[in-house]
Amino acid sequence: MSGKMNAVVKHHRGPGAELRKVQIPEIGDEEVLIKVKATSICGTDVHIYNWDDWSAGRVHPPYVFGHEFSGEIVKTGEKVINFSIGDYVSAETHLICGHCPQCLTGQYHICENTKIIGVDTQGCFAEYVAIPAANLWRNPEEMPTDIASVQEPMGNAVHTVLNGSVAGKTVAVIGCGPIGVMAVGVAKAAGASQVLAFDLNEYRLNLAGKMGATTVINSAETDPVKRAKELTNGHGVDVVCEMSGHPVAMDQGFKMITNGGRVSILSLPAGPVSLDVTNDIVFKGVQVQGITGRKMYETWQQVSRLLHSGQVDLTPMITHHFPLEDFEKGFQLMNEGNCGKVVLHP
Repeated sequence: MSGKMNAVVKHHRGPGAELRKVQIPEIGDEEVLIKVKATSICGTDVHIYNWDDWSAGRVHPPYVFGHEFSGEIVKTGEKVINFSIGDYVSAETHLICGHCPQCLTGQYHICENTKIIGVDTQGCFAEYVAIPAANLWRNPEEMPTDIASVQEPMGNAVHTVLNGSVAGKTVAVIGCGPIGVMAVGVAKAAGASQVLAFDLNEYRLNLAGKMGATTVINSAETDPVKRAKELTNGHGVDVVCEMSGHPVAMDQGFKMITNGGRVSILSLPAGPVSLDVTNDIVFKGVQVQGITGRKMYETWQQVSRLLHSGQVDLTPMITHHFPLEDFEKGFQLMNEGNCGKVVLHP
């Protein structure tokens, strides 16, 4: 397929992006071309749009960004055998090498040579995107396109929450951005006895409540550590899912965790964070986990089944839909925090 398409392009090394006409991607023998039906805005995309220090050191404009999507295959490469034209798909966004020590031991999600679609390669804020067939995930036909587009970030939430037992346990989710709000729903579905949601943003705390949080706490108005202890008979929570990346909030997470508890960190602090390692980690015997990406493809199976079964309903946290050309409205809402997940439709 040849010709031009509309795409949101990170056009320069500075804030913002532009809607441009660009060439429809060519595909290789092991790739497919997908007509994008829905594409959602990620926090990573916001970093790139705003042009912070991380994006300035990582991405190389001009290029099409965006990495969360669902769509239909319209062309397949000559060596693609497991997918066909017309298949309804989403994609794992981590492109792995297959030969580093981690890949060779099945730990593909922490491949030391990982590249990310829409960060290190051309992305999906466009009418069409080219994707390696090895990264495709086949969606159930009845799954709405907007829900299918957010499976990748939901995978982050599932990986964070379910990287240890939560059944019958108290779980704190610190930071109720879209992935944090999804983590609330996953923890509840997995049998957590309590799910405590912490944030400073009332809009997002309200979303956390809709997703099943048993208690929502505005950390600007209530001492979060004290409240967590009150709700757990003074012992502290069993599991902390750190989604905020804020140094103060991270420290509070380690102070509210119970002895022998688990702290799983998905957030990306902008700089070094000061923690009381002696008292809040070592003497407590706390397990600390760094979480990146999704287990390939164990997490995708969990995501698909949780959604298909209805145990997790993402409808409350998908709050805004815009045509692709109105992408700036979506980024404005994300920067303000007055939204859940924003979905663009080419």
